[in-house]
Amino acid sequence: MRVTFVSNYMNHHQMPFSNAMHARLGGEYTFIQTEPVEEERVRMGWGTDFSGLTYLKLYYEAETECRRLIMESDIVIFGGTDDESFIEERLKTGRIVFRYSERLYKNGQWKAISPRGLIKKYFDHTRYRNSPVYLLCSGAYVASDFHIVRAYPGKMYRWGYFPEVKKYDVEELMRRKEDHIGINPPEILWAARFIDWKHPEVPLLLAERLKKEGCPFRLTMIGGGQMEAEINTLAQKKGLDAEITFTSYKSPAEVREYMERANIYLVTSDFREGWGAVVNEAMNSGCAVVVSHAIGAAPYMIEQGSNGLMYRNGDMDELSGHVIRLLENADLRKDMGRKAYETVTDVWNAETAAERLLVLCRKALAKCNQRTEEGKTAGGRDFLRRTDKTGGFELKPEWEQGPGSRAKIIREKWAEEAK
Repeated sequence: MRVTFVSNYMNHHQMPFSNAMHARLGGEYTFIQTEPVEEERVRMGWGTDFSGLTYLKLYYEAETECRRLIMESDIVIFGGTDDESFIEERLKTGRIVFRYSERLYKNGQWKAISPRGLIKKYFDHTRYRNSPVYLLCSGAYVASDFHIVRAYPGKMYRWGYFPEVKKYDVEELMRRKEDHIGINPPEILWAARFIDWKHPEVPLLLAERLKKEGCPFRLTMIGGGQMEAEINTLAQKKGLDAEITFTSYKSPAEVREYMERANIYLVTSDFREGWGAVVNEAMNSGCAVVVSHAIGAAPYMIEQGSNGLMYRNGDMDELSGHVIRLLENADLRKDMGRKAYETVTDVWNAETAAERLLVLCRKALAKCNQRTEEGKTAGGRDFLRRTDKTGGFELKPEWEQGPGSRAKIIREKWAEEAK
């Protein structure tokens, strides 16, 4: 089985999954990068040299070969680029495609009323609802968005991003995190670009509340961007110089080192955060995570009160309540950190994702082969009617959670799943 993954560029979030696929398929797996890495991402440490990856091909340097792979591979995984020209010809032939996608309506589902937008969604997605095209939902609200445009009925599966998983002696990791308590206060960490939808002002407002409540803490904010000067000035005005440390951009490896030392990790983005791979990384690093419910990773990965805490996006009272509770209870911090670590090492990781996706791929191929043997086309309007109602697959009971499980409709309001 030849599988080709087409995306904008290789990065440290994509590589572990690709390595896991390559380990299982060898030369039958290819990753096609469609564009060079953006300059801002390079400054953030994403510009790693991936030239040693034998499965990596650059579309802009080998267009003919890449187009052949896109057309001839048994399975094509497509996402990370808005340019439909890479995949349009294959879609028209009715050959199997797994699309992975973040949200359609990050700025609000009310945008679905746009006639112009709906026409584009129809041509890109809805018209293939009865073809062998499946959706990997990289975020908990993706299925809800695509349900609005009536695409991929019964063929949507939970997905995400899968950064490197590090293995630790988890008890030793917890001990090191708590060693400094008593000499120094608990460490709170936030790492992101300083842009509006990441809401770098929220950690400052939180710090102001914690200081007024008399809670000992240290806050480190890693990153930079267009709001950096504004945030630094705000911290000074609020008299938080002693409580907050600002750093410039750090490489992904350096950020992980900070996570390994942190007790609490904050993610404050709004609904424009499609996934939020820092959640994977912070949980893998044994942090007690406190995250906005708006980010795509949160309802998929967080079991409220067990392996982390979600707060309603924009609710400062709820956010500060969660953080104060963790600051005051070391046993709770450690217990959540342990369970967060297990969530990533046991379920939400590249190895599990690759294994489950290959099962879905084989099921898709078997379904298409069955239709071909019956003398019917693999794609087309009769693809679903002659197989089952939705075109989806029967899944193992243990697949109720994690990558490859059914993507239910989750509403924005407060991670409410549809019945």
